[in-house]
Amino acid sequence: MSKVPPLSRQVLSNLELFRGLSTAALDDVVASASTRAFARDFRVFNQGETRVRAHVLIDGWIRISQSGSDGAQIVVRFIGPGDIFGAISLFTDRRYPADADTLTDATEVSWSDRALLDLMNNHPQIAINAVRIVGQRLQEAQHRVRELATQRAERRVAHALLRLLRQVGTTTSRGIVIRFPLRRKDIADIAGTTLYSASRILSAWERAGWLKTLDRRIVVQSLSDLMRIAEDESGQDITPLPP
Repeated sequence: MSKVPPLSRQVLSNLELFRGLSTAALDDVVASASTRAFARDFRVFNQGETRVRAHVLIDGWIRISQSGSDGAQIVVRFIGPGDIFGAISLFTDRRYPADADTLTDATEVSWSDRALLDLMNNHPQIAINAVRIVGQRLQEAQHRVRELATQRAERRVAHALLRLLRQVGTTTSRGIVIRFPLRRKDIADIAGTTLYSASRILSAWERAGWLKTLDRRIVVQSLSDLMRIAEDESGQDITPLPP
């Protein structure tokens, strides 16, 4: 873990959780914050851990994954710069509901439960922002449940990639690059399908020239074809067959 520069009001004011706060309020937030830097593949916290804090990612990328009683693990979501994570545990059973692992070098800022509650009491805009963030996460979860219930695997994989492109896509001369390394299991998990199905679909799309993988990063070369599959409601699998 390396040293990080002092947290500034400017950095905090750009975070959704602290949007709309006065200079004095931002000073209070800075005063109670703890900032840490992590290397890639670092475990930020463990599922079930009870020493909980509210975390906000400043830079880098983090994978949130959850294990069931049978030991099977699935990816719940990916955390990018500006995202809050781990905070729900402060308001439920005070245990982290999932593991958090860095996908790249990363920097986070966090607050203890008491510090965050004091900040919310003293500056209600923080609580309003937090409710908005939770509402957005709930809406996203509802969309994913509907996809699981009504869409075939091919459409779910397309929707999963499109969400990632909106969140972390960068346009380059090679195509639109998802900016952090992804395993095919990650895509299978967030699409709610099996690794076999996700691999079959992605391999077919690679053969068709719609996407490719470079240094474990997916590069989408035909956004229109992904959108066509995501929007298709015919119920027919339209992934190109191998020659």
